[in-house]
Amino acid sequence: MELNLKGRTALVTGASKGIGLACAEALAAEGVNLHLAARSADLLADHAARIAGEHGVTVTPHTADISDSAAVGQLLAACGDASILVNNAGAIPGGNLETIDEETWRTSWDLKVFGYVNMTRAFFAHMREQGGGVIINITGVAGTKLDHNYIAGAMGNASLDAFTKAQGAYGLDNKVRVVAVSPGAIQTDRIVSMMRAKAEAEKGDPDRFQDYFANLPDGRAGTPKEVANVVTFLSSDLASYVSGSVVYVDGGHNARGSSFS
Repeated sequence: MELNLKGRTALVTGASKGIGLACAEALAAEGVNLHLAARSADLLADHAARIAGEHGVTVTPHTADISDSAAVGQLLAACGDASILVNNAGAIPGGNLETIDEETWRTSWDLKVFGYVNMTRAFFAHMREQGGGVIINITGVAGTKLDHNYIAGAMGNASLDAFTKAQGAYGLDNKVRVVAVSPGAIQTDRIVSMMRAKAEAEKGDPDRFQDYFANLPDGRAGTPKEVANVVTFLSSDLASYVSGSVVYVDGGHNARGSSFS
């Protein structure tokens, strides 16, 4: 299936690792030129050089902290040629209402929630003026499979899903589609490190971290590439009638009746 993405330009935030990096690689494989934004300057520069060499596309790294609203304007000025925006920056820590204090809550939301909102506000208007585009928000199934021990993340993802639906509902009228991709458990370096530490503490063997994925669909976590493939398709005109939707990439986990089944 030809996606007809060659020659377009995308901006991917949180692109130095995990799902963001996988999205950058998948888009580049389709001939998409890239702007990559993250806080890790050295790591981002290394990835940018590698991806450009492997795929023959232009890749420009941008050191940026999306939680700083000034960075949003700077990215818009530098990346105004992007007709695809993948909002991916941010990780909200686990914890319940008693353990997540206000400062931690606000800091994590400034990056993931308000970062997405501010980026969408800026790029939606710009894309509309430029004739169209697509904005994809990477959220997470914690927004629908609610867990009080991940309360800040549950609320953050739920609000971003609602934001996507509200903004995307009339996206086609403005020639700018807005879609959310909601991954389930994905085997990123961050998740593996967390699960290895948990396995060592609870089982005495960090290599048993896969045990915690046993109840997931297919008995495993998803991969960043599986998420990136969906993002790449949704970025294309083959998904031209998809807007205001949340697409789950979780093997069906969200549709199961219990968080523990």
